[in-house]
Amino acid sequence: MTGVEGDPRVQDLRGAVARLRRQLAVLPGELPDRAAADDELAALDAMVSHGLPEVPRLRRSLLLIAGAVGSVSALSPALAEVRAGIDRFGELPRAR
Repeated sequence: MTGVEGDPRVQDLRGAVARLRRQLAVLPGELPDRAAADDELAALDAMVSHGLPEVPRLRRSLLLIAGAVGSVSALSPALAEVRAGIDRFGELPRAR
């Protein structure tokens, strides 16, 4: 593997996104923002599949996903994995 496919950060994030998508799909009950979360997870996967993504865009996706599923405790571990995967691409600079 070369390029993006060979980057372990890409593989880790894609795996975390896939796990969260699976858990979201089998989540029983009504989740008003399920479609928004699924759409953003698909966009996140596409971003990392087509070159190195921009960290601010990854973080924006994380915020949208967290806003959509953040209150569902069953999804917390998978959401934390996605966040950790995004963190591997670089931290945002801290405000001074």
